[in-house]
Amino acid sequence: MKFLLVFDFDHTIIDENSDTWIVKCAPERKLPNGLRNSNQPGHWTEYMGRVFAYLGDNGVKEEEMKRTMTTIPFTAGMVDLLGFIGENKELFDCIIVSDSNTVFIDWILKAADFHEVFDEVFTNPAAFSSTGYLTVQNFHAHHCKKCPKNLCKRQVLKEFLDKQLERGVSYTQIVYIGDGGNDLCPVMFLKKNDIAMPRQGYTLEKKISQLAQDLSPVQCSVLVWSSAADIIAYLKLLIKE
Repeated sequence: MKFLLVFDFDHTIIDENSDTWIVKCAPERKLPNGLRNSNQPGHWTEYMGRVFAYLGDNGVKEEEMKRTMTTIPFTAGMVDLLGFIGENKELFDCIIVSDSNTVFIDWILKAADFHEVFDEVFTNPAAFSSTGYLTVQNFHAHHCKKCPKNLCKRQVLKEFLDKQLERGVSYTQIVYIGDGGNDLCPVMFLKKNDIAMPRQGYTLEKKISQLAQDLSPVQCSVLVWSSAADIIAYLKLLIKE
């Protein structure tokens, strides 16, 4: 009996957007208008590539970025939740599927000593170049019309589950914890026995309730959370069953 917990990262594990937080490193803590307005819908990763190039051009070094990123607060109750999952790893497999990048997520999880809680992290690959610039690439190519060009979270989840099945691992239930519009595609892939946990007041919750109003509700159960304490309460019930 094993449960799979799937987490988004920005505004879910941390209470901010890691990509916009890095702007605190920019001169005067802001981006020039031309750069700020250059983001095209569905092409966020390319936009962040330009942001990182701008930071590099302005002499922002890896140490400063790391120092800035590790000040991002975790969402209310999240530290307790991740501690609880860590203590019950025999019951929970735990993955992150995020539109952030490997460098940011790695820094933040390691600084708080939570990297051991997660079995795998699926996000845009990032690295520092020989000249000290942070670079980022799309996670994969896909054909999903609903998702941004760089990442379809449904495809990531499906491929992970297929790989686990090949290893002889299947899950009693999938619990999907997220907040954003790009979390809807994987939520719509969940089955009747699974549960989606959208963050209260965020895009995912609004999109799920819009679907219900349009009489095409998601198949899985839905439980809204505002603090990660709500998620712990649910997982404790799950374990008791």
